[in-house]
Amino acid sequence: MGNSDHINEKGHFLFGGWDTVELAGRFGTPLYVISEEMIRARCRSVRETFLNRWENVFAVYAGKAFLPLAMCRIVQSEGLGLDLVSGGELYTALAAGFPPEKTFFHGNSKTREELRFALSSGVGRIVVDSMSELETLEEEAAAAGKKPAVLFRVAPGVDAHTHKYILTGHTGSKFGFPLAGDSLNAAVRRASASEHVCLKGFHFHIGSQIFENTSHVMAVEIMVRAIAGFKKEIGFVTEELNMGGGYGVEFAPEGTTPRIDAFTDAMMRTLEEECRSAGVDRPRVIIEPGRWIVSEAGITLYTVQAIKKIDGIVTYASIDGGMTDNPRPSLYGAKYWAVAAGKMNREASAKVTVAGRCCESGDILIENLKTPPLERGDLLAVLNTGAYTFSMASNYNRLPRPAVVLASEGRADVIVPRQSYEDLIRGESLPEHLR
Repeated sequence: MGNSDHINEKGHFLFGGWDTVELAGRFGTPLYVISEEMIRARCRSVRETFLNRWENVFAVYAGKAFLPLAMCRIVQSEGLGLDLVSGGELYTALAAGFPPEKTFFHGNSKTREELRFALSSGVGRIVVDSMSELETLEEEAAAAGKKPAVLFRVAPGVDAHTHKYILTGHTGSKFGFPLAGDSLNAAVRRASASEHVCLKGFHFHIGSQIFENTSHVMAVEIMVRAIAGFKKEIGFVTEELNMGGGYGVEFAPEGTTPRIDAFTDAMMRTLEEECRSAGVDRPRVIIEPGRWIVSEAGITLYTVQAIKKIDGIVTYASIDGGMTDNPRPSLYGAKYWAVAAGKMNREASAKVTVAGRCCESGDILIENLKTPPLERGDLLAVLNTGAYTFSMASNYNRLPRPAVVLASEGRADVIVPRQSYEDLIRGESLPEHLR
């Protein structure tokens, strides 16, 4: 972004078919802006390069990245399923009218109440994370008179090149059954003989923000060996293999986000070859792209509130948002890029550090951003914020959450209203002795 295709005659940044300066004036800042067309384009790419290319496959959108009601409807209309990780996400999907049979219910620490909710809702698959969860699910299924279809999440022992906080497939991960040791073997034996669950197969997810397919391919090879072993040793036939997601999205302006088939083609070819070699049928395959679908479809608009120059050290551009609406730089050291949305035709002759408004020294969104000289009232557009910003937002410092606008050619709809101060205390009460 930032080239002439995204600048109008006023020198303003265009996104989602709109002048972002106009959007900020109409809806205020901070403001999340989501491009409906960009989301749909990514969903089409999933269909064209994966669903239409390979037989017996399915794709689900990982809702934790961004899941307002409107997103559920878009995903449904594009023919994808939903990957959900909490009762709240499941409730949102059901409230949007999403078909529960096309949902996968994940989570490493599901409560008993969430398992009951999943059972009563008729979710398509429950992804079981541990032996204790399997035992609890069997109890709840028996009580409900249900026999849910389940997958076992497996940690295949693969280390991917990403931040340790989003690395999930190694043996010591908090997620899933490790392939090392006997816990998975014991769980498969129990589930295979169970009257209360129907084990369909396995799930793995090795991490997020991965740009090369090597680790994904290695995980497939490892899983086929396990699948063949279970068939040989106990006669268990794996019907489904969920290969997760984690496909990287490039945040630097000069970078390029890899196509999804850069991962899926290699994984599918490897799976078919390894299954033939091992003498087992290739199972149904599911993938779970989340960030890859929505990240670049979102920006966040901020208004500069102050410019502070510390001679010889740094110039701060302080904005009206920060770690409350985008905690990722503080959590992961995530890197973002921004443009001066109202000054796109001016030379980027200055360098600033974009500081958030929270009372935290670590509330820094972008360091050393090249930009035209900024002043109070200028508009900054931080790019590539469609994933894990709105969904991770908080009310720290009693800051209201921004609005979310779904933008497309000719229309811009508020799909999540801006919180008011009244919203911040809604549901609170004073005990009698403090009144």
